[in-house]
Amino acid sequence: MTLIKSISGIRGTIGGQPGENLTPIDIAQCVSAYGQWIKGNHTKPTIVVGRDGRISGKIVSEIAIASLQSMGIDVIDLDLSTTPTVEMMVTQLNAQGGIIFTASHNPKQWNALKFLNDRGEFISAQDGTDILNLIDQNNLSFTEVDHLGKRSTYNSAIEDHIKAILALDFIEVKAIKAANLHVTVDCINSTGAISIPPLLDALGCSYSLIHSDVTGHFAHNPEPLPKHLEDLCQAVLGNKSALGISVDPDVDRLAFVSEDGSCFGEEYTLVAIADFLLAIKSGNTVSNLSSTRALADVTKKHGGTYQAAAVGEVNVVNKMKETDAIIGGEGNGGVILPELHYGRDALVGIAIMLSHLAKSGKTMTELRASYPNYQIIKEKIQLTPSS
Repeated sequence: MTLIKSISGIRGTIGGQPGENLTPIDIAQCVSAYGQWIKGNHTKPTIVVGRDGRISGKIVSEIAIASLQSMGIDVIDLDLSTTPTVEMMVTQLNAQGGIIFTASHNPKQWNALKFLNDRGEFISAQDGTDILNLIDQNNLSFTEVDHLGKRSTYNSAIEDHIKAILALDFIEVKAIKAANLHVTVDCINSTGAISIPPLLDALGCSYSLIHSDVTGHFAHNPEPLPKHLEDLCQAVLGNKSALGISVDPDVDRLAFVSEDGSCFGEEYTLVAIADFLLAIKSGNTVSNLSSTRALADVTKKHGGTYQAAAVGEVNVVNKMKETDAIIGGEGNGGVILPELHYGRDALVGIAIMLSHLAKSGKTMTELRASYPNYQIIKEKIQLTPSS
């Protein structure tokens, strides 16, 4: 079992001993340190929180919310949501920060605390270091009973997120409806099941869902890699779908399956989406160093400049701001569209890809064949504390 405290957040496995796993004690301590950091920058702050569909999500969320209230911080609870939705709601709801309870693509025994700043972006390395120092010092201060924070709920966050996507002038709703596309979606038993169907409804797509019960009991390894998408590939063929959609549990990573049941490749998610956008408006692109060079080729074709950033979403976002990039992300299927917000967002990626498919008149296999064919190998090594 594992507990990892880093500048990018706190993640660990549920159960076991404090300090070695993500236990209630560790959750309360780490969230309180974040709360104290927020209070050092804002008077009477409000924090937005939301969670994916993990089994432990409600417990983790309740402990965190109570900890923030105990520090005199008001909390807006989105409950079941997506990572990009929580990010967008920080600014929309005039909050001073946010916490997402998700371990992203990690298996069901994991959960995590992902901290956001007042722009709805992941905190910087320096901010992360400051919070880690507060955790280590364990010198936290809580409020008296007359000044406890208030808790409220907001139930329209995903609806607001989808409205913002539809308001983008390059989302081709009419063309998508006219194309009469049928889509199969692997919801991985998490919040893709409550966010992707209303998006597809708004875009005029018919669809079939697999693994659509929000139980947190993931039907397969939740990382959207080809070896984990066999169910989706078969369902696309069985449903005669134009494409298949796979997301991770918190809906910030996106992968596609073509109409012939082959994997489009998560490396080519950003490539295809950038190709569509760059044909409409010229600009620069950014991805991390663990990404295919096909994005650089596509960017050059459209007259833009590509730059690589260090691995990590914060690093990609910083490089995008530095180069005024109009699209960017990561080779793991993460799409960042600054016009919407600076965070990986599978929902806007889906809308852009459907626009691309509808306007091009191509099949997914034809679209994939139009891009340079590079190979990349990504393998993980499982380490133990004694490794």
